[in-house]
Amino acid sequence: MMVMVYEPTIIFCTILFAAIVLDLLIGDPRWLPHPVVLMGKFITFLEKSWNRGEGRVWKGIFLTATVVLLVFFLTFFIVLVAYQIHPFVGVFAQIYLISTTIAIKGLSSAAKEVLVPLVNGNLVEARLKLSMIVGRDTESLPESEIVRGTVETVAENTVDGITAPLFWAIIGGAPLAMVYRAINTLDSMVGHKDERFMQFGWASAKLDDLVNWIPARLTALSMWLSAFFIKGSKKSNGWSITWRDARKHPSPNSGWSEAMAAGLIGIQLGGINYYRGKKSVRAQMGDPLRNLVRSDIEQAIRIMHGGWIVFFLIVVGLLLSVRS
Repeated sequence: MMVMVYEPTIIFCTILFAAIVLDLLIGDPRWLPHPVVLMGKFITFLEKSWNRGEGRVWKGIFLTATVVLLVFFLTFFIVLVAYQIHPFVGVFAQIYLISTTIAIKGLSSAAKEVLVPLVNGNLVEARLKLSMIVGRDTESLPESEIVRGTVETVAENTVDGITAPLFWAIIGGAPLAMVYRAINTLDSMVGHKDERFMQFGWASAKLDDLVNWIPARLTALSMWLSAFFIKGSKKSNGWSITWRDARKHPSPNSGWSEAMAAGLIGIQLGGINYYRGKKSVRAQMGDPLRNLVRSDIEQAIRIMHGGWIVFFLIVVGLLLSVRS
């Protein structure tokens, strides 16, 4: 049983809300050690040692199991000890740990850092800022493609960086929220479909698909519901575009939030990207009603905020109904 299971419902919801507020206030300050950084270093160490020779699929499975179990039991132990010291210490430990798994402020700030130089007409700076949050080549992108990359990143990471960790925190408190972040980190580091990681990262990629399946679809619904309160959103396009285009995405989950964002904003996402000079054609989502403009980034940020707020209200409402 998770420690959170024994919390009174009102305290449980307060912990989740406080974690969101803490993230909105401080984000991920550089002076404070971040658990994901530690996870990344541990994964890098194991990958260098194990990703070689025969049986890489099994070695990858063992890597995934090792990281996930270690993160779960370590987080559970920290929270348990904190509660034994004092209930307030336990509550604060959960608030802090859960806040490190979400990135509302970080995602919004990253998008705005691309937007500001665009507004000032500085494409060179905008390309540089975009390169910090996407894997594609950005050196020669025009403004419309910079906007597309930013909107796609905001939409996709609404799930990975906000709603999915909240979903697992609601189910199992800090331990499961940290487990989700460990799985997501594993996927981002070894879940690539290239020669080096195709076999070794198979388990990490599949597990990431599994833990994001429900949150991705709930997020799309939440984004659509929030659009009723966001000026300029094309609500009638939302579900029709999402239902038509979400499955075109190579990821079984990322397409849901991206297609919904495309429909609500009234733009087309996807197309041609270059990675280290190699051309990659991504399925297009949404209708090309017009060219992308810098204000689309602002609308994507508004939809992101509306989406996670509605998502939080939905899952907390479900939690309250189940616990009652």
